[in-house]
Order: sequence, then structure tokens, then C-alpha cells
Amino acid sequence: MENGKKIALGVTVLMIAVVGVRVGLIYRANHEEATPAKPAYSESTMTDDDAVTMNLKKQRPDSLKDERALIGKTIWVSAADQMDYFHYANHHADYAHPVGTLMGAEPLIIQDVFEQVAPPKAPVLLRIPAGQRHVLLAFTLPKSADPKAEYAVPVGYYQGGLYTFSTDEIFFYDDPHILYKHWGADAWAHIDKHEVVPGMSENQAMMALGQIIKPSSDSIGDRTVNYDNNSHPVTIVFEKNKAVTVTPDKN
Repeated sequence: MENGKKIALGVTVLMIAVVGVRVGLIYRANHEEATPAKPAYSESTMTDDDAVTMNLKKQRPDSLKDERALIGKTIWVSAADQMDYFHYANHHADYAHPVGTLMGAEPLIIQDVFEQVAPPKAPVLLRIPAGQRHVLLAFTLPKSADPKAEYAVPVGYYQGGLYTFSTDEIFFYDDPHILYKHWGADAWAHIDKHEVVPGMSENQAMMALGQIIKPSSDSIGDRTVNYDNNSHPVTIVFEKNKAVTVTPDKN
């Protein structure tokens, strides 16, 4: 095959002789117009967002020492609207009084890594299994009204002699504003305010409003999606992966 066109095949037996001799196939070209062949690698369907996802930095921590390497660093929320956080003081999180829910692309400056037994029945959103004890990150929120206030969020647990961490799934280790710079300054201005406007994609909407969703179908980009949005529901209709209507729930 050459230049995307199928050349007609004529198969002729060249020889059949002793055992071990191969059957030869003679290709003969002709002047008949052939149906264009589909290239082995057709036009790529990978998007810029897919490329970011494939190349996200992973730390793969499996010990407290690995997790403590985050102290002093800034990380950003990926698992938007899924992690409640708590007041922190003296290596202790106040599970009884959640402060709020971490939203997409929010920066956290890590101050401490500590362990604490989780409450048996937490009345809050805890994505992390209790295990024998939780591993938590203490952090500050540099964009908040009080950038010096310290909070904590569980990111892993200890069970049966092993630590399991979810930081690779919960956070970005690089600034998503740079990772997704192809979204443009206008889209990011809305995302940072946790709002969606017509024209934004599903990925942008999830970064802005969170990942707790109820989609109408599996047809990503062409469907209606309801976003919990930290208990302030928003319904968005997408066509060709662009928001065409954005409707806040007034109830």
C-alpha cells in the first residue's frame, strides 16, 4: 500500500515444492482506481487536555518520609469539591467542625504531615478510609482572607503495617494555571472564581465547580451535567464540548 490507496491484489501461486518452501504472493499493480485506505495512524484525537493528563507529575509516596517531603511546598487541588478540611493546631485536626470543602486549583502551602485516629462516624466528607489512623496534611491557604490560618485535610491512612496515600490523585504538584495554560486567561479568570460561562468545556467546568456530578449520559461534551458545586447545584448543557446553557439551582 502506498500514499493511502489500496493497490489491487492478485494472488498467484508461485510454487509449491518440498516441505519448508514458502508460498509466494505476487502483487500485481493495475490502473484501477482503488478505495483510499485508512492510515494505520489516522489523525490524532488526543487533545491538549489529554496530553496534560498523561504527563502529570506523580510522587507515589509509600511512607511518612515520602509524604513529609511536601512540607514547605505548594500543591494545588485536583479533586475539586471532594475533600472537607478542618481547623488545625498542635498536630491535631478538629474533625467535629469542618471549615469548608477544597475547590479546584486552590493552592495549599504544606506546613506539617501528621497522623490522627479518624472519628468512627464523621459527619463530613471524608474521601480517605479511616484505617487504623489517618495521615493528614496541615496547610495554609495563601489566597484566603486569612493566609496565616492553618488547616488540615486527610490524604492517606495506615492499616496493617502499610501506608496508603492519595496525594497523587487529590493534588497537582505543578500549578494547573500553567499546566492548562492553553485554556486561556479568560477561562482561568472564571475558574478561579468557581463559575462557568457559556463556551467553557467539561474539564474547565469540573475545575471550576468540582467533580461531584450527575451526567445525563456517557457522551462527554454532548450532554447535560448537574454539578453539586459545594451544595450549590448548577446544571450545564454541553454541545460539542462547549457549555451552551448554565443554570444555577435556585432552590
